[in-house]
Amino acid sequence: MLFITVIINYMDRSNISIAAPFITDDLNLDPVKMGLIFSAFGWTYCALQIPGGWLLDKLGNRKTHAYGIAGFSLATLLQGFVSGFSGFMFLRIGLGAFEAPAFPTNSKVAASWFPENERARAVSIYTSGQFVGLAFLTPTLVLLQQSVGWRGLFIITGIIGLAWSLLWYLFYRDPQESKRVNKEELKYMKEGGAIFEEVAASKVAPAPRKIGKKDFAVILSSRKLWGIYIGQFAVSSTLWFFLTWFPTYLVEYRGLAFIKSGFLASLPFLAAFVGVLSSGFLSDFLVKRGISADVSRKVPIITGLLLSTSIIGANFVESTNLVVLFMCIAFFGNGFASITWVFVSLLAPKRLIGIAGGMFNFIGGTASIIIPIVIGFLAQGGSFAPALTFIACIALIGALSYIFLVGKIQRVPDIIKSEFPENQQISK
Repeated sequence: MLFITVIINYMDRSNISIAAPFITDDLNLDPVKMGLIFSAFGWTYCALQIPGGWLLDKLGNRKTHAYGIAGFSLATLLQGFVSGFSGFMFLRIGLGAFEAPAFPTNSKVAASWFPENERARAVSIYTSGQFVGLAFLTPTLVLLQQSVGWRGLFIITGIIGLAWSLLWYLFYRDPQESKRVNKEELKYMKEGGAIFEEVAASKVAPAPRKIGKKDFAVILSSRKLWGIYIGQFAVSSTLWFFLTWFPTYLVEYRGLAFIKSGFLASLPFLAAFVGVLSSGFLSDFLVKRGISADVSRKVPIITGLLLSTSIIGANFVESTNLVVLFMCIAFFGNGFASITWVFVSLLAPKRLIGIAGGMFNFIGGTASIIIPIVIGFLAQGGSFAPALTFIACIALIGALSYIFLVGKIQRVPDIIKSEFPENQQISK
């Protein structure tokens, strides 16, 4: 269910990249204005990450996802009716607002349902939805747009999301509330590090969790957490290039026909899909073989970020096949590095996983604001080479952050828990 949710999530984020060349012509928008439209999603997506984490802790996994999916799907549908720049800006801002709790919820669901030695595979499988969905959907969306126009594209993808929000609400339950999970399974999950409140057994609601200044001090003062925050920004930067400017790059800067670009644009997403699954399964395999978390969890991410720097190679070739090859290598690396969400549950204090996940996704999400705008300005001169160089440099910085800032994988101490022993049970 998370896999399908992520597919729909990214379909609604990225369908504008498919429609962009036509929107540009129909609404007479220049690259700078398109960059602002691309980035508008990120304004509220980032700003509401921490409120989204609070909402997640308040409403729970089931309601947060159901309401969020319905909201961003409606915003997607309404984009099919806009008539100008301001309408697109408003609805893309709304899209970001409703998508804000999505990945913190995904992470919390995975932390609830999977023990630690299975979690990288779980994260890689649902994360792969963003790549495999776009890989197979990109040609489909291109053909759909050819049939119903860019307005019809937004309307149809919005309807799909609205239907899925209803299905999620009807069928999803947390482990302790699911009738399909027995006591032995709950015990196995709990002993393996799965994190959930056993309210079903006690019939007593857990004590309310209050977030204070000292909690923010924990998640903002830790060098380890800043290492994964910067790394997430780097991973997101490459991703947002592909989600926004990549089809335009192929059509307007490499001179490909629109239909051909749709099929070629799907190849890097397939490479990223292979990368993220390979990373998740390799990481869990190494854990089960007794390899330390410092190697089994960090090495795939560092390797993937270093591979992402190969995107700069497209600046030095003329052949379309070689351009796409470099893009595939770079996006394979991006996929290989995309198990970063594992580190939120490994490093953050258990009591603060929701809020730490919000901060992690907030900083990573700023890429959705910065990258499209910067690329729009860098590409104004008619050359895309500075933009690709910029993306490669960000990927290198991400690799260095995991090497030098994250250090040994240990859970960050919980200040509140250590200062107030009577709160230890709540913290657990």
